[in-house]
Amino acid sequence: QVQLVESGGGSVQAGGSLRLSCGASGRSISTYTMAWFRQAPGKERDFVAVSTWNGGSTSYTESVQGRFVISRDNAKNTVYLQMNSLKPEDTAVYYCAAGQFPGRTRNLYNYWGQGTQVIVSS
Repeated sequence: QVQLVESGGGSVQAGGSLRLSCGASGRSISTYTMAWFRQAPGKERDFVAVSTWNGGSTSYTESVQGRFVISRDNAKNTVYLQMNSLKPEDTAVYYCAAGQFPGRTRNLYNYWGQGTQVIVSS
């Protein structure tokens, strides 16, 4: 079992930055694919970014490409999402997830955090 806890969310003006963290416990994340998803009010939970087990390969949804960066420190059992040039449409609850196989669909991920709220005002 892997327990995931997100932190770092908050309110920011458009153009600002936030860094989300996802701390894991129970097991090392070093063998897991780690991903971030987000869910805006009234919408489904959508893929944002993914990192393979060693960070050697990352992938992003098109709308955040060039603005967000996913990274991981397996020694600290932590995954990060650096979010720059934030836009109001980035407002959502952001979730960290762990799974065995890289991909963009929710059902690939076995473990989820409780989410952290990000609000971007114009």
